[in-house]
Amino acid sequence: MTALEFTNHIGKVSKSLRPFALRLTKDNEDANDLLQDTLLKAYTNRDKYTDGTNLKAWLYTIMKNTFITNYQRMVRKNTFIDTTDNLHYINSTDSSTDNMAYSSFAQEDIARAVNNLDDTYRTPFMMHFRGFKYHEIAAKLEIPIGTVKNRIHIARKELKTKLHVYAHFAS
Repeated sequence: MTALEFTNHIGKVSKSLRPFALRLTKDNEDANDLLQDTLLKAYTNRDKYTDGTNLKAWLYTIMKNTFITNYQRMVRKNTFIDTTDNLHYINSTDSSTDNMAYSSFAQEDIARAVNNLDDTYRTPFMMHFRGFKYHEIAAKLEIPIGTVKNRIHIARKELKTKLHVYAHFAS
């Protein structure tokens, strides 16, 4: 594949990378930086790309690995070393405490909201939450895959409505 063809293919796929970068970083500027780093690495390593390989998956992998590397670098940078005789490692992010009372209330509210879903929606939703694939749920419940997707969508929508008070904590 020529450099021009490679650039053209990446240009088509790169639009779908931005939401993934935003989901990883949860910040617009950081997402833009991550996207730029990913595309730069893809261009500089295009000789490692093999024709016939899923380009989108290759780019997602580069982005995920870049994010993890940057995160680990940041954690190392924020780790302080005590040079006293005790030689304790003190991580700046571990210095705060949380009594977990709020999360306990949130978990109870979430469990209550899920339990209040109609069985028609709760069963496929919980199966999907536990890791079952759509086709596995469809086979187990003996319903069409489109119905499974629709019921999971409706369950999510209902939960989002019922748990809207927690929306600002998710972002």
